[in-house]
Amino acid sequence: MNTAIITGASVGIGRATAEAFLADGYQVFNLSRRPCPVPGVANLACDLASPAAITLACHTLEAEIVGAGSVALVHNASQMLKDSAGHCDSGALRQVLETNVVAINSINQQLLPRLPRSSSVLYVGSTLSEKAVPGSFSYVVSKHAQLGMMRATCQDLMGSGLHTALICPGFTDTEMLRTHLGGDPSLERMFAEMNSFGRLIDPAEIAELIRWAHHNPVINGSVLHANLGQKES
Repeated sequence: MNTAIITGASVGIGRATAEAFLADGYQVFNLSRRPCPVPGVANLACDLASPAAITLACHTLEAEIVGAGSVALVHNASQMLKDSAGHCDSGALRQVLETNVVAINSINQQLLPRLPRSSSVLYVGSTLSEKAVPGSFSYVVSKHAQLGMMRATCQDLMGSGLHTALICPGFTDTEMLRTHLGGDPSLERMFAEMNSFGRLIDPAEIAELIRWAHHNPVINGSVLHANLGQKES
């Protein structure tokens, strides 16, 4: 059976991605602290800041993907703090990097050798993988790191039959964005107007791009922008 492994599939883009792969007939696993409410998703409770929890989840997944036809490994989970270059405690930076970068590496180290040919390793980055804004220092650093991870992954997997890509959403209507904006409707409207369509992106739109990227290895090593034509600032 084809399988999708998605980190942070409990809400937002991750949840929509789980729905997209379920519609394709995939067996779907969610790795996160909170369960995915979508019927049919197998939840593996996993704190991505805990190496022990990741190892336990990967042991379960190793058995599940034996004989799988194709696996979509989607690194979607992220942590976002409000901080700046001059006000970012190193402990907080380590915390963000642990979830947004180190956890990805831990999962890759355990699962990449077991992925069958025709599988994908997809990173969900951000427009902030290639640019920066004030007030999101640790998040910007981690998303730039994900871009480097994807490019290095592409080179190291040459000839393996696996492909990779970095999907970079713009401002998407997710719990993480609303939390970052403090639930301020005026700020939400401002961010919605920062693209040519004047609206926030629906998580299902990003999920469809992730699903498409899995099925199309021609994009191996690519950065896929999904921001409705975001205005340059």
